[in-house]
Amino acid sequence: MIKLDLSHAKLQEELSDYQAKVSEAHKWLHEKSGKGNDYVGWVEWPNNYDREEVERISKAALRLKDSTDVLVVCGIGGSYLGARAAIEMINGLYPHKKTEIIFVGNTFSANYINQVIEHIKDKEICLNVISKSGTTTETSVSFRLFKALMEEKYHDKAKERILATTDKERGTLKALADKEGYETFVIPDDIGGRYSVSTAVGLLAMAFAGIDPNEVLKGSKDAYDDFNTDDLNKNSAYRYAVARRILDNQGYSAEMFVTYELQMTSVAEWWKQLFGESEGKEGKGILPTSACFSTDLHSLGQFIQEGRKCLFETLLWVEHMNSDIVFPHAEVDFDNMNYLSGKNISWVNEMAMKGTLSAHEEDGNVPNIIIKLDNNSAYAFGYMIYFFFKACGMSCYLLGINPFNQPGVEVYKKKMFKLLGKE
Repeated sequence: MIKLDLSHAKLQEELSDYQAKVSEAHKWLHEKSGKGNDYVGWVEWPNNYDREEVERISKAALRLKDSTDVLVVCGIGGSYLGARAAIEMINGLYPHKKTEIIFVGNTFSANYINQVIEHIKDKEICLNVISKSGTTTETSVSFRLFKALMEEKYHDKAKERILATTDKERGTLKALADKEGYETFVIPDDIGGRYSVSTAVGLLAMAFAGIDPNEVLKGSKDAYDDFNTDDLNKNSAYRYAVARRILDNQGYSAEMFVTYELQMTSVAEWWKQLFGESEGKEGKGILPTSACFSTDLHSLGQFIQEGRKCLFETLLWVEHMNSDIVFPHAEVDFDNMNYLSGKNISWVNEMAMKGTLSAHEEDGNVPNIIIKLDNNSAYAFGYMIYFFFKACGMSCYLLGINPFNQPGVEVYKKKMFKLLGKE
């Protein structure tokens, strides 16, 4: 399902030199003995997830989606990035006859919130609010607004159309859900937000979008089996992690995650949170950036080719997308493009990828890591996220930091609360 190619990475160290450290870190992950070990529930999640809850997720979506034009998902960070990545990767940007999924609670922009309200006011709506504590500020602001909209529109029936994904037993949102009678789904105690997409956090929105949660989990289970070894010769997730550390040692301070499909853009946003929030601590870490080619070659390509040599590229190439189109022949070759007549546009995209790789690697001296994903199915998404989970955990442990906390995020909150007048 995933093939890792390091032949373009320009590595100046041998991966095998890291084997002892990798073996130690592998034990930390699987034996829950490393830094942040109270948040490694994602490691065994593909084996021990709550089957009954996944069934409830599917039933809730089945019960409501036929009477729902729009599912409004209210959450920030890991509470929305993973679901959005999955839905766009699998269904595309303009899915036909699917429940529309709109994400709020991730911004204080009044302009955006008003646009969403205007867009949905005459539609049938369900609301999924996602917060472990129920006090996340961005999410709480939007939830209060959209809760009021739901109650004005549906009155006493609103509670049947509001779903809460939160802590199993405690917290402000859990207490409110119990009081109002919302159906609830669980954010596991030992899984942090950026590792939570294969829990109810991501699966509920996916189910509303027509994606089978079981296929996602099956992909993650097979990835668990494939990457449950400390042998660098057999574990491509760990090989990717080690390659990142080697390039970091070579002075590359930024990693550009590159795709060639617009519907993979949100996968890049999810990846940036995963690695940025996990790795950026103690003055360490690689800056995660992203680009979608060939689109961004017309804005960033010049810098990548001839600018400061501070970045390497990680190319995620999907080998078999679920649609294609043939370039037509024109009787009058007005644009001099008939040389492409009869060619699949996917082939043109592939040639653009190969040409760009050659230019950046050979002429621009930019290292490239290539990750090939077989297709863009729900199974492939589940497999891919577990690959990156495993790689991220290993990469951080090799750096000597806790992959599962985010102490720096709290700094802006404290300063913001002071300005807002919160005690």
